[in-house]
Amino acid sequence: MHLTIAIIYNEPVPGHYEALGERTAVLGVLEAVEAVHQALVDSGYSVIRMPLLPPIESVRPRLEPLEADLVFNLFEGFDGWPGSEAAVADILSELGLAFTGCPSASLSLALDKGKAKAVFEAAGIRTPRYQLLKPETLGMFDLRYPCIVKPCAEDASHGISELSIVNDQASLERRVAWVCDAFGGLALVEEYLDGREFNATVLGTDEPLVLPISEIVYNLPVSLPRILCFPAKWEPESVYHRCTAPFCPAQIEPDLREKIADYAIRVFRLLGCSGYGRVDFRLDAAGNPAVLEANPNCDISPTAGAALQARTAGMDYRQFIDTIVHLALEQQPA
Repeated sequence: MHLTIAIIYNEPVPGHYEALGERTAVLGVLEAVEAVHQALVDSGYSVIRMPLLPPIESVRPRLEPLEADLVFNLFEGFDGWPGSEAAVADILSELGLAFTGCPSASLSLALDKGKAKAVFEAAGIRTPRYQLLKPETLGMFDLRYPCIVKPCAEDASHGISELSIVNDQASLERRVAWVCDAFGGLALVEEYLDGREFNATVLGTDEPLVLPISEIVYNLPVSLPRILCFPAKWEPESVYHRCTAPFCPAQIEPDLREKIADYAIRVFRLLGCSGYGRVDFRLDAAGNPAVLEANPNCDISPTAGAALQARTAGMDYRQFIDTIVHLALEQQPA
């Protein structure tokens, strides 16, 4: 069967993240576009590329005349507006276009990290203790130091650096103020877990499976906190990038592997995910896995963790991308 697949993605343009010195993450989508395009061609599909530009009101008329059997959704949100990722998925659904990955509701829920963590807690899934704070509500702080301070609704480690770890009231006040000013809204403040870090990619919908689990291995100077911050992901010359690496498969006991895989599938289902996504974990002081966050439609570029886990499972990159295509097609009415 000869299919035409349209790749949609956010065309990188200067904006808010560039002003923060974090534009490299925005440019990262282009690596995925190139690689996915080639993998689709290698699988025999006809491929159309469709970059999207703001404003959001221009997206629907851009997509309405699209003639394709499937949309490969690599859209990650417009610069400075991560919520537009879910908005575009919603437009695809309203237009009746078949597309890869997760639905709008999943993307929206996972992006709201506080709301997602509340869902995890309600289902009995461990997650670090947390509060949503702003400078005016710091008097309500009721967590144990050290803590990590993050934007409450961002992806790609935006706004996370070594300064995100706070050990006292003064550093907490400075970081919450900076996060709220730089990103708007509230800051997510979590009790920092210093245990081993893992992530698990989930593939599927009705019967999701967990790919081999990765451990994030840190070989940082003792003065730097062990966190997967923005430089670790996006700044190759930084000490964080040079001293942080995924190891797959993770060297862990079978019972821990089973706990992580069970949590990953439960989180995937709780968020209503389909196709693919990644769940991030840290071990608490007792060695129990706690969910840090979930990433529907996670990075699937060849150098990303999901592709590494797929290779470990025996899939080359073309097979990995073709699996995502078939998972999307299986969800369409006969």
